[in-house]
Amino acid sequence: MSLHSRYRHPVWLAAGVRTPFSKVDGALASHDAIALSVPVVRHMLDSLPNGKTPDFAVWGTVVPNLTWSNLAREVLMDAGAPATIPAFSTVMACSTSMIGMIEAAGMLDDESSQLALVGGVDSLSRIQLGLNQRLSDWIRRFQKARSVGEKVSHALSLKLGDISLYIPGIVNRTTGLSMGEHTEITAKEWHLRREDQDLLAYDSHRHAVEAWNRGFFDDLVIPVGDFRRDSIPRADTSLEKLAKLPPSFDRTSGQGTLTAGNSSPLTDGAASLWVATQRGLERLPDHVPRVKLVDWEIAAVDFRTEGLLMAPAYAIPRLLARHGLSYQDIGLWEIHEAFAAQVLFHIAALQSRDFLTHKAGVDRDLGTFPRDRMNPNGGSLALGHPFGATGARILSQTVKELAARPPGTRAIVSICADGGQGTVALLEAG
Repeated sequence: MSLHSRYRHPVWLAAGVRTPFSKVDGALASHDAIALSVPVVRHMLDSLPNGKTPDFAVWGTVVPNLTWSNLAREVLMDAGAPATIPAFSTVMACSTSMIGMIEAAGMLDDESSQLALVGGVDSLSRIQLGLNQRLSDWIRRFQKARSVGEKVSHALSLKLGDISLYIPGIVNRTTGLSMGEHTEITAKEWHLRREDQDLLAYDSHRHAVEAWNRGFFDDLVIPVGDFRRDSIPRADTSLEKLAKLPPSFDRTSGQGTLTAGNSSPLTDGAASLWVATQRGLERLPDHVPRVKLVDWEIAAVDFRTEGLLMAPAYAIPRLLARHGLSYQDIGLWEIHEAFAAQVLFHIAALQSRDFLTHKAGVDRDLGTFPRDRMNPNGGSLALGHPFGATGARILSQTVKELAARPPGTRAIVSICADGGQGTVALLEAG
């Protein structure tokens, strides 16, 4: 039986394309966020028959850059898109292009707006450094000085300690801790074993390599120059190799369990997808996989007292309970793998009646989580995690997998994000 959608008119997601993903300072290191996005957007626009275009575009990135204020508009212009297509940028940490999808879905009305191009990008290899605020303020005041005397006086006021650069870091502004340091804390609270984290990472690599070898990604990934395939999945990894890696975020207590092997790497890449109404689908080629967007849930937690990446564990049971579903009613689970530990403490929370009742506020038994239905084509641990692109990558991957399954099959897509937030979507094969 088809589920009741939150939308008055059916909203569909159709698979897009992405670049191959590469570790930071790897094959895509010479491309900034715009250069990575342009071939993806150009391919999406060129795929539309008879010169058709989307009604608007949403594009996002997480790492800031002072040379643009509206990345989405700059990307479309460089891609040669008609200048009449509106475009706006969005950001929600690792959920950036998933929140872009939710925003686009809410803007479609099946009349004036029927088709949206959504996606995101990050280039961790091309991070722009900045002046610290004190030096920036000093330069502005120096430029405003009207006389030589004022400039000399102002120049003498500059202190050596004022001269420094701002280097963006992968840390939470409020706590000053990195994502990995936060996840180590939560992993210890949930008593997660290193062996279980390594096994999840091993499965992610194994599934990703198998998916590449059987051609699953052939129509989801476009080349960038000579770079044609994700460089991160390791066919030669093993549990023995993973076990030899040292802790990355807790190196002093002797109890650190997060390593380079069971944590997603810093990654470059861009990804896209279509969001459409029924009439919007008519603009797309028939062969593009598409599934229904039934509903979504956004959650936020106080990460000063709760795990920074725990929000999806609140969102998933609330979304399922709203539709009277259990875990077993979901045929496909696509959970973002920022860290293997993060996936495991999500699953542990989902199976804890105490957590569901007293934290998520869901007072019903949702059953046993089906691990064998999760990330069948690999996840972020193996494929990589360009922050702004991950949502579109996971959604397009889910759409392709789900569209090949019997009508009525359901999927959950879940992404955790810095700041104690998370986004979850419920999809259904048409």
